[in-house]
Amino acid sequence: MRLGIWTPLPHTIRSEPAMEAGVHQVKARGGEGTPDKSFQFALDVVARAEALGFDITLIAERLLGPDLEAWMGATLDRITGGRFAVNVVNGWFQKEFELFSNGAWIESSAARYRRMDEFIRVLKGLWREDQFTLLGEFYRAEEATLAVKPVCVPHPPIYTASRTDAGKDVIAEHCDLWFVTYQSDHRLYEENFRSIMADIADLGERARHFGRRLRYGMSAHVICADTLAQAHARAEELEAYGRRDRISSTAARALGACLVGTPELIAERMRRYEDIGVELFLLHFHPMLEGLEAFARKVLPLLPPIPAAARLARPA
Repeated sequence: MRLGIWTPLPHTIRSEPAMEAGVHQVKARGGEGTPDKSFQFALDVVARAEALGFDITLIAERLLGPDLEAWMGATLDRITGGRFAVNVVNGWFQKEFELFSNGAWIESSAARYRRMDEFIRVLKGLWREDQFTLLGEFYRAEEATLAVKPVCVPHPPIYTASRTDAGKDVIAEHCDLWFVTYQSDHRLYEENFRSIMADIADLGERARHFGRRLRYGMSAHVICADTLAQAHARAEELEAYGRRDRISSTAARALGACLVGTPELIAERMRRYEDIGVELFLLHFHPMLEGLEAFARKVLPLLPPIPAAARLARPA
């Protein structure tokens, strides 16, 4: 079992005072010489998680919003000694494509997955080869080169969370870890568990067709309380928050992992997920630091020991 933490950004966690202060600051012009509050909050959470044994973080930025962002790929892998992985998302926010991709929004889901397929081919080709050529439907690379090569061989791991059938074929052929999907309802544990088990079997068979082996992760919002009733009440509060708009629903959707309840129940469900193949749990809480500390104090002692150097095997 491996543990990860979501880096707290405005569009990935439920709003809380520390993040609100950062958002207010980042939206204001000026402030030279003043430390950035949202960056410091992110550092505090990630550093504390690492000290507790978490060894990966997801920086799930939103381009149209007050999220600090940086994307350097091979450079990040090199300066972190091989600790970079990329999570490829096919995209749903049309306005982001219109602004940041020269209007390159594609209505067809099937076409977006053909583009995702080409994108990953270009990414891996530039990382692995001295010269790379692909003359595709969406991307053209003719004897392209990338001077900075990643530390991780043959390339940094590629994660994704696609739900569609066409997307699953792209994942099976090109990606290394798939985040399981579920219905966004913390009351549907057994139903979601059976669905996840079937999906893992399906993705595994698709990967074997390409001579590959996939690994599996789970994104989850954890609510740990002394009683099940208390945990469910807090989950219902988050569900109400998530109904405000699609951005706010990000954290609430992760309740479908059903890691909501007493410490014993959460640990039991995590061990059961691990038994069917889920290796990585990518977690977030509310409030972030308070929830992280409660998880470490109450749930971690009930889980199998996690080696300090725990790593997923590198892609084949």
